[in-house]
Amino acid sequence: MTDWQHGFYRRSLAERQSIIERTFDLNVQQRNLIDKKSDEIGNQMVENYFTSYSLPEGLALNLVVNQKKYSVPMVTEEPSVIAAASNGSKIVAKNGGFLAPAQPHLMIGQVVINQVEDYSAVKSWFTSNQAHLLEIANAAHPSMKKRGGGARNLRLRSLKDNYLSVDISIDTVDSMGANVVNTMCEAIGKELSNVGMHVITAILSNLATDSLQSVSCNIATSDLATDKKSGRETAQSIAELSHLAQIDPYRAATHNKGIMNGIDALMIATGNDWRAVESGAHAFAAMSGSYRGLSQWSIDKDILHGEMTIPLPVGTVGGSIGIVPLVGVGKQITKIDNAKELSAVVASIGLAQNLAALKALATTGIQSGHMKLQYRSLAIEVGAQTNEVDDLITRLQALTRVDKQSVRQELLKLRKDK
Repeated sequence: MTDWQHGFYRRSLAERQSIIERTFDLNVQQRNLIDKKSDEIGNQMVENYFTSYSLPEGLALNLVVNQKKYSVPMVTEEPSVIAAASNGSKIVAKNGGFLAPAQPHLMIGQVVINQVEDYSAVKSWFTSNQAHLLEIANAAHPSMKKRGGGARNLRLRSLKDNYLSVDISIDTVDSMGANVVNTMCEAIGKELSNVGMHVITAILSNLATDSLQSVSCNIATSDLATDKKSGRETAQSIAELSHLAQIDPYRAATHNKGIMNGIDALMIATGNDWRAVESGAHAFAAMSGSYRGLSQWSIDKDILHGEMTIPLPVGTVGGSIGIVPLVGVGKQITKIDNAKELSAVVASIGLAQNLAALKALATTGIQSGHMKLQYRSLAIEVGAQTNEVDDLITRLQALTRVDKQSVRQELLKLRKDK
């Protein structure tokens, strides 16, 4: 450890910035940037803070869920995500929107014990003491029960090598509730240790199978027609791509990534733990023993039917939700007041994203729309001014090959022609 690192976290924000500027030889522009982007909220949120890294936030439009219209804030650096979400939502809205019924919102905590030689005896003990253990859990976080939530039940799962998982289902109401779950698990873990059990760990699980959200939609195949392909042909290609994601994990990984493009962007915008949702979704996709696509699309007569079930441990209070000002702006825009409604919207935006991606693959190919947005990023990267970007994109679309060098050359030509 070098001298500047010692006690770095104890330094003031200004001192940390000054140390970084000197140690890493930042230029004037870089120094001004980290100072401009820093704020006291960020300084309170993470250790060794020196500045805030921002991502673009935009609105996905046209989303209809359970007959209610939504404008949805999304935070992402990928150019095509918000456009695709809006496009997929528009197609579904024309056909009545998404159906995403309210479903249970329970988090799962684990207390894992080992050296379990007599599973039947241990199971009998837990059956007799379940009510007592739930009381201990709720006493560890009494405010949750006052809000109508709390620990609901216990179940046992026998694992390999004499391990046993005690799974606690906890209603965290409108919070994601990681800290609540961990506190309750630790309280139960302490009690089990006191009676002689060997506790390995006590912590939440991000595989939130007690917080599953289902969503579905029906689309007239005629609404999927393009200039070069009939709606029926497009629907058949979408269904075939969906089937491929069920039998090939290589396709499934990309299929699910497209779904999570929308879900992660909305999770970030609403201050939720997108990493927890992401890990749970992928674990859920592999629970059959083979990694599969999270969504499925099929044709019935002239209707394309889409459906998906996904674990969504989301919240509308707690954590960074009440701290980050832009999360409050997003909440004002969506008018979502509770976790169950947010879960329905999140699942719907994921399925909308999936539809748009599959439709693009089934028709023009994924690069057609994506590259137009990539051209915008390239134009900005090589120094195009705001009033030059659109004209430069038009020129780039006429080229057979586009790389950074060709973009620079076209920008110079554009400026010369003007």
